[in-house]
Amino acid sequence: MSDAISPLAPKSYADMPALRGIRLATTSAGIKYVGRTDVLLMLFDAGAEVAGVFTRSRCPSAAVDWCRENLAGGKARALLVNSGNANAFTGKKGAETTRLSAQFAAEAAGCTPDEIFLASTGVIGEPLDATKFSAVLDTMVQQAAPGGWLDAARAIMTTDTFPKAATRSVDMGGVAVTLNGIAKGAGMVAPDMATMLSFLVTDAPIAAPVLQALIAEAVGPSFNSITIDGDTSTSDTVLLFATGAAGGERVETLDDPRLPAFRAALADLTRELAQWIVRDGEGARKFLEVSVRGAESDASARKIAFSIANSPLVKTAVAGEDANWGRVVMAVGKAGEPAERDRLAIWFGDVRVAVDGERDAGYSEEAATAVMRREDIQLTVDIGIGSGRATVWTCDLTKDYVAINGDYRS
Repeated sequence: MSDAISPLAPKSYADMPALRGIRLATTSAGIKYVGRTDVLLMLFDAGAEVAGVFTRSRCPSAAVDWCRENLAGGKARALLVNSGNANAFTGKKGAETTRLSAQFAAEAAGCTPDEIFLASTGVIGEPLDATKFSAVLDTMVQQAAPGGWLDAARAIMTTDTFPKAATRSVDMGGVAVTLNGIAKGAGMVAPDMATMLSFLVTDAPIAAPVLQALIAEAVGPSFNSITIDGDTSTSDTVLLFATGAAGGERVETLDDPRLPAFRAALADLTRELAQWIVRDGEGARKFLEVSVRGAESDASARKIAFSIANSPLVKTAVAGEDANWGRVVMAVGKAGEPAERDRLAIWFGDVRVAVDGERDAGYSEEAATAVMRREDIQLTVDIGIGSGRATVWTCDLTKDYVAINGDYRS
């Protein structure tokens, strides 16, 4: 966590309402730094349902393994999260740490370990001491309260410079329900099924299988459409909990007429959280939206968009406020997707810089540079061969990114 707040940080934060059926607590357990809030506990009333998606990394953290196993039960009584140590690549010790952590949390919450969900973020390869949790959990249970969402978001930060939280209100068949979400992530972000960490809670009455379908659908155009540095974390976890405390009949099927409003709210909230992660990219000074259209298919457009968004040359050009469309052409060409050079068109903002495979005859360096000086920049590419389209979000690549990651373990 940096002392300098990203220039792309929100000017104000959402008023996060308390949710029925859940209590939160945070504390400092000295996971990595003394005196820094580094543990979050969410306690759910009996009957809460859970769904989740996780990293596709072949080297997942011990906490990811634990959650995947418990997810089949569909029920949750507590979520225990720590920052400062990812408990990843820690072998049998890491697996034992998750078992003990879940046992300590279950004893404190008065439930069974298979109702406990865990997440850890921070340094990879360093053993995590589970007794740090046993020393604080009883007090956290006693102090847990319905509010405190921004504190919860702060507790899971690592190199983040600001907390990420969002809320939505939904009318589900005459029943007012709320959806709250927090997220963390600033580096090692190229999600492949989830983002670094995000926890979403609603008081809507929704069955776990429906929740699972909803969250799996929501991550595609949100968390799976962002990249900071092209590196997928070992610890990516998105969990969606439903306490059901708002009342009303439980949603059991995806075709329930009450569900469209909630589905739309979930899509909107996850997209907002995903974009906040990009705006807090390590060292970021620019937010870049990359839209590709005219591709052979949506999947092809997505691959091209990520080729552009992950290109260090494109990202450094953005950092230097240089409308260097040549680097965009390079990124399109290397994507390995169908493209025809002489049909390509490129825009920075509303300024078309290239068309029909060459520089636009009306190109204005002054107009293009004005676009690149903005904090928010739209880059559009028309491949010109089909109807496929995709949009992804990234940030620029600055000297500060190198400095932050050069000092990460110190």
